[in-house]
Parts: sequence; structure tokens; C-alpha cells
Amino acid sequence: MGQVLSNLISNAIKYSPNGGTVRVELRAEGVDAVIKVSDEGIGISVDDQQRIFEPFRRTNLTKMSIPGVGLGLSVVRRIVFAHQGRIEVNSAPNAGATFTVRLPLEVYPG
Repeated sequence: MGQVLSNLISNAIKYSPNGGTVRVELRAEGVDAVIKVSDEGIGISVDDQQRIFEPFRRTNLTKMSIPGVGLGLSVVRRIVFAHQGRIEVNSAPNAGATFTVRLPLEVYPG
């Protein structure tokens, strides 16, 4: 999970303006642990949100202005799925982004 948090937080910082706020929340919600990482950055269009977790996927805006290869979020998704969790993004262009990870508090074999 360290890699998940590291990737989400570093992305939030990278895509936020200087002096912008990055928020990290952790709480129990029913049978899940919920981690939210929010920023005040450039945001992600609805079209890009559909594919943002694919390997080598970058948004059109970030391809032009911010370095990277587009692997971080695909790695995050694989780690979250390996822990029987799920991840989602809520965003709009120029309105920041919130990535929410939900992990079961108890994992049963089988």
C-alpha cells in the first residue's frame, strides 16, 4: 500500500499548482478502509477518466506539459485489485481530482 499512497500523493503534487493543497483522508466506512487523495490541480476530463488506469495512458493536457510515461495509475490499480479493493476517480477539468481507494478491512481466503 505504500506504493499506492506514494503514487497518488506524488501525482497530486505534480498536477497541482505551486502552493496548491493536497488532502489525504483515511477512514473506516462499513467493512472498508477508505483512502482519499484530493488535489486542486488541472483535473481530468470524463473521457480521460474512463481510461486513466490503463498502462501508458496520459491525458491530452499532461502529454504536452508534464513529464511522465503513464504507468503510475495502472500500477496503483493492480496493487489495489491484488488486495481485493477498488479505485475510482472523481474529477473535472480545472477542478482538481479525488482518487478514492476502498479496501476490505478483512480479507477472507478463497
